[in-house]
Amino acid sequence: MRPEVRSIRLRTGVSLACLIEDRQRDSSGAGNLTDTPLLLVHAWTESRGSFDRLRPLLAGRRVVAPDLRGHGDSDKTETGYSLPEVADDLAALLDALALPKAVVIGSSSGGYVGQQLAVSHPERVAALVLIGSPLSLHGRAPFADEVDQLPDPVPESWVRDSLSWFTLFQPVPKEYLEDRVRDGSKVPARIWKSSLAGLGNAVPPTEAGEILAPTLILWGGRDDLLSRQDEETLAQRIPQSRLRIYEEAGHVLLWENPEQISSDVNRFLADIPV
Repeated sequence: MRPEVRSIRLRTGVSLACLIEDRQRDSSGAGNLTDTPLLLVHAWTESRGSFDRLRPLLAGRRVVAPDLRGHGDSDKTETGYSLPEVADDLAALLDALALPKAVVIGSSSGGYVGQQLAVSHPERVAALVLIGSPLSLHGRAPFADEVDQLPDPVPESWVRDSLSWFTLFQPVPKEYLEDRVRDGSKVPARIWKSSLAGLGNAVPPTEAGEILAPTLILWGGRDDLLSRQDEETLAQRIPQSRLRIYEEAGHVLLWENPEQISSDVNRFLADIPV
């Protein structure tokens, strides 16, 4: 089945644009559409399109990839950008799709949202994959002063320059990067600010509660935003976790290493009963 993009109205009062894809695994017949689906959660000011290079490489489960509140083609509400509220949107999305639970795959701050979902709604998270995801975002981000000065509409040139916050160590297709520029330009300045504040004001999920789901943590050894010590602490706080380090990658693993990520995710899911 080809991917379908739907606008889904949630009990939380927001409509999210959501890509839904149903796929069989492979010709061997391993797996089927009764397997737990994959819920892909993008990073701050990105969209579901950030998974476009990874999604075709994942084993053939159902895929659900929303644009979070305020992002992409989803509603640009005035409020609702705290970390618990964004996680509640995801639980409500699973309700709307009649999905009891999902394997949550989150990139960067999307993994932070995934951690919060696993704490707030543990019964909805069958497993968790954290791709360059922080232990804590509490406090003021180093680039918050720049974000505070943003005008509306957000200039594409500024978004393009902001990509330099994330050093790339592996080649990334130019068109993929331009898609991320378009993502950022679609987000109103007020949501750049309120979404960043929602992340920074939140109690870190692993301090707010326990994450009991089996968890795969992927981290770039040359990440200049997240430290090795923090990632090791994150792994220690999640009892059923394993940490894999990509020594020659930076923070945006999803952009740089989709093939390696897919291999690790597929192997991880094959090892656990979901």
